Amino acid sequence: MISARTKSGAVRPGLDHPVQNPSRLQQSRRDFIGTLGFATAALTCAVPAWMCLRAYVPNVLYEPPRRLKVGPLARFTEGATYLPDQRAFVFREKDTLFSIGARCTHLGCTVQLAKMPEVEGGYEFHCPCHGSKFRADGTNFAGPAPSPLPYYTLDIAAEDDQLILDMSVLADKGWRLTVRS
Repeated sequence: MISARTKSGAVRPGLDHPVQNPSRLQQSRRDFIGTLGFATAALTCAVPAWMCLRAYVPNVLYEPPRRLKVGPLARFTEGATYLPDQRAFVFREKDTLFSIGARCTHLGCTVQLAKMPEVEGGYEFHCPCHGSKFRADGTNFAGPAPSPLPYYTLDIAAEDDQLILDMSVLADKGWRLTVRS
């Protein structure tokens, strides 16, 4: 216990804790505030830097494969077969096959096949969302769609004779796969 003397010289007891050096307390506060300021500045710089660096790391996309088997050739009879999981149509005309995407080129709605015997090709594609229309060959002719429907390549798997739809490779409008009956 520390005692203090008053002006008259009497001893006054009662200080239970030692008096600390005030300059030492001040220095400690300065260190703390300096450290806090440095940490804030470092964090302020580190977060945007981390975000910039993170932009260079690709995200993993768990998408379905773009090349897949869609069934045996016998499944695809004369005319159109719609593949809802792939959003594509496969057309068979005797010994030839071709595929047209069913995703509207305006906003991605699924187009519907409309049988129209009075038009060339016997059918059209109509988009129910915004009224785009496509001819039988996929060419856009009405509505807001900016481009024709895509054609996809087809192939036959050697091991089991199933039809392979490859949506990663776009085909020309006249592209056809010829099969033996």
